[in-house]
Amino acid sequence: MAKKKQKYYVVWQGVHPGIYHSWTDCQLQIKGYPDAKYKSFYSLKEAQEAFEENYATHIGGVKQNVQKSSKPSVPRSQIIWESISVDAACSGSPGIMEYRGVWTKDTTPIFHQGPFRWATNNVGEFLALVHALAWVKQQDLNQLVIYSDSRTAMAWLRNKKIKTTLKRTSSNEDVFKLLERAHKWIQQNTWTNPVLKWETASWGEIPADFGRK
Repeated sequence: MAKKKQKYYVVWQGVHPGIYHSWTDCQLQIKGYPDAKYKSFYSLKEAQEAFEENYATHIGGVKQNVQKSSKPSVPRSQIIWESISVDAACSGSPGIMEYRGVWTKDTTPIFHQGPFRWATNNVGEFLALVHALAWVKQQDLNQLVIYSDSRTAMAWLRNKKIKTTLKRTSSNEDVFKLLERAHKWIQQNTWTNPVLKWETASWGEIPADFGRK
């Protein structure tokens, strides 16, 4: 018998909004809750990114109707190996988060930050991108490509606007201070480095991946 594929359940509106790893746990958050908003995803990264976004984007919206199989594969020959790859890992949402940057070609570490006690994956992905941009600017590597597998973090960077739903508490004051520094940096600096999407579906996990799927 084929093993049932793991699902992750995002609860935007419920008793305790968050990401749940079983339908039973999800039901406890939505049963009897008026106008509950929830949806399942087949990867933790998709669930983490969806939780940071408005539920309308995923429930009855464009993203729900797009068929992944219709997207053409991207050959690995298009990977620019002389580049930096960044990624984050988060246990829970919010939860313990860390992020890092590595050389794409051989995964040699460049920087690593964390763990932070109370953050989200998208926050980590964004901080990793800004950290990489600040690092290449300091090293005068102004054309070096930077890869990220997070569309959300890339959008925050592109729009120079952080749209996290993470609440500021005494447990994550250090994270918010980093976010403030990162936001200030992108407001005061320019860069010419291409920031490109790592095509996970075609290329596998990004080299900076923490391997905790």
